[in-house]
Amino acid sequence: MIDITPKQETAILVGLVNQTQNEKKSKEYLDELEFLALTAGAIVKKKIYQHLETPNPTTFIGSGKLDEISTYIKMEDIDLVIFDDELSAVQLRNIEKCLEVKILDRTNLILDIFAKRAQTAHAKTQVELAQYQYMLPRLIGMWTHLERQRGGIGMRGPGESQIETDRRIVLDKISRLKKQLLKIDKQKNVQRNNRGKLVRVALVGYTNVGKSTLMNLLSKSKVFAENKLFATLDTTVRKVVVGNLPFLLSDTVGFIRKLPHTLVESFKSTLDEVREADLLLHIIDCSHPEFEEQLNTVNQTLNDIHAADKPIIYIFNKIDAFNYIEKEKGDLSPKEQENYSLEELKNSWMGKKNTPSIFISATKKTNIEELKKLLYQKIREIHITRFPYNDFLYPDEPMIQEKE
Repeated sequence: MIDITPKQETAILVGLVNQTQNEKKSKEYLDELEFLALTAGAIVKKKIYQHLETPNPTTFIGSGKLDEISTYIKMEDIDLVIFDDELSAVQLRNIEKCLEVKILDRTNLILDIFAKRAQTAHAKTQVELAQYQYMLPRLIGMWTHLERQRGGIGMRGPGESQIETDRRIVLDKISRLKKQLLKIDKQKNVQRNNRGKLVRVALVGYTNVGKSTLMNLLSKSKVFAENKLFATLDTTVRKVVVGNLPFLLSDTVGFIRKLPHTLVESFKSTLDEVREADLLLHIIDCSHPEFEEQLNTVNQTLNDIHAADKPIIYIFNKIDAFNYIEKEKGDLSPKEQENYSLEELKNSWMGKKNTPSIFISATKKTNIEELKKLLYQKIREIHITRFPYNDFLYPDEPMIQEKE
């Protein structure tokens, strides 16, 4: 029997090291890029770093590093090279000419994962729009066999006319998709309005921090959850009751560093759940060595979509996977993130009165009752402003006796 299973592609990852991105940070970013590549279905064979103050405008990296990559590709039969930053049309075309393999940048890889993960017509339309918007400025690279760079007789016109034809086709497609999304947005808006005045709570956070796992735990539902990036694209809304207080809980798409602007725009209706929420639960993977940078990335995205002023609770998840590395005696260097114990982190974050914080493990169900009590208090404050005549129905402390 013939095996028709597609061969798993092998990849090289390329990142820059400069003043704004030192070696440690560049390694962290390429580790995340490796997780993205794994989610997309590729096997990473090598990570290559280029020390360069600014990207080369024509090839992104230097010619010597390109030669090194080209040699490794031929030796190991590599299928694709993935760059950690977005490449321009010129850079993409020049690198492809030199390396003669498939070239992806971070944005293209994320779009590919989104396309694979999209299940509903809504999500598929959003991803398709983002893909066409990404493709539009790069059309010229797809028609190098018709380009007229060489000049001369017979080389004027066809390339340009073909590119212009394709550009019109893509622009028409973008226009149709935007109209399609406008209709979906109206439908989603009607759905949100039909939910009445119930308090709305949205889960937000970096991708793969445990939002869907916590959603399943609180709502007793079965939202798809997996230890891969962007497991959830479609917003899921569930009615949840804590104590005797009902509210709506929504799970949203995870954020990531350098989230493509086209995706933020395309997923506007999905992010409306965040914008229209009364309370945000910001889930943070406290076991990740760079969780503070991830937290800042999410806060920046919330600011970009005009949702940074919402009441928020920081939920530090995965305390069961927390790894504490004690500094050696006599080591006078500044403490790194991993040198702080869980207790020290709790004291520093939970002491901030302006942002309530709680440390949990969604998989081990650690401190979930405490989370429910905190949720109850915050939701009750919002609820009684809308239904003051129901105040007597909801005591200050919830009676949580729910069956597992």
